[in-house]
Amino acid sequence: MHLIPDRGFTHPVPSEITPRDLALNRRQWLAAAGATALALPAAAQVARPGRLAALPGAKSAVPGAATVEKLTSYGDVSSYNNFYEFGTDKSDPARTAHTLKTRPWTVSVEGAVAKPGRFDIDTLMKMAPMEERIYRLRCVEGWSMVIPWVGWSLAELIKRVEPTGNAKFVEFVTLADRAQMPGLRSSVLDWPYLEGLRMDEAMHPLTMLAFGLYGEVMPNQNGAPVRLVVPWKYGFKSGKSLVAIRFVEKQPRTSWERAAPEEYGFYSNVNPKVDHPRWSQASERRIGDDGGLFAKRRPTLMFNGYEPQIGQLYAGMDLKKFF
Repeated sequence: MHLIPDRGFTHPVPSEITPRDLALNRRQWLAAAGATALALPAAAQVARPGRLAALPGAKSAVPGAATVEKLTSYGDVSSYNNFYEFGTDKSDPARTAHTLKTRPWTVSVEGAVAKPGRFDIDTLMKMAPMEERIYRLRCVEGWSMVIPWVGWSLAELIKRVEPTGNAKFVEFVTLADRAQMPGLRSSVLDWPYLEGLRMDEAMHPLTMLAFGLYGEVMPNQNGAPVRLVVPWKYGFKSGKSLVAIRFVEKQPRTSWERAAPEEYGFYSNVNPKVDHPRWSQASERRIGDDGGLFAKRRPTLMFNGYEPQIGQLYAGMDLKKFF
């Protein structure tokens, strides 16, 4: 199978100028971070771009669900994407994903659970209170972003469907509809796109189902109407436009494992000490930094900076073997 080579370094970041009210500046974020838990406001702190329907969320109290780092602009977040169902170029999804119809939409919960079911997207969105979480996103090609997501912990859904003792892993299935997704004509992957997590990873409070970003519903190109977000793993682990969540006993074989097992492991944790066979993971380029493609690279953080929250999940594991 011919794999599309990484082209993340050959396309400039879009030159759209972010409006003043699009994001808070660093000083505002530092001030907010210093507030006590009792003073946390109920509403989201990130200004809306005014592009899509509002989807506010309360500021999350989950440890690690906020950062004082500068946010990546909405323009970059919504125009520089990996979503191969809409094309392999970073600019393809923003150009072609308008064909995706997000209503009606259902997500099927299947497998080793006491309460399987098919959930309408609007019902699913009301299953738990919406939260705003500001996570780093690190992609395997070497670029990163900081994104304010809106959603809630996947654990809320998991607890509701009551997994049985046979549920050791969770598999996530992305929509595969050739009428809506022009990228499916490519043979770069076997469709539909499949991802998976160990049960304890899925249950961790940082793992979330996201329905929006920047205080608005999710743009199609970012994985509307619902996607997974696992901030300590490389971005491809966070499946988009989900249509099924399966609870299984055996470790699922994910799409990139099937395509290139020597390059992509099941865990895919951000790890600066374990390089991809074709490039180093020791540093990264933050999208939106001054200098564009020539911006100074920054060191990659172990587990993308979430080691204090999730490091215990991998205690004693050989992370070079289980990459």
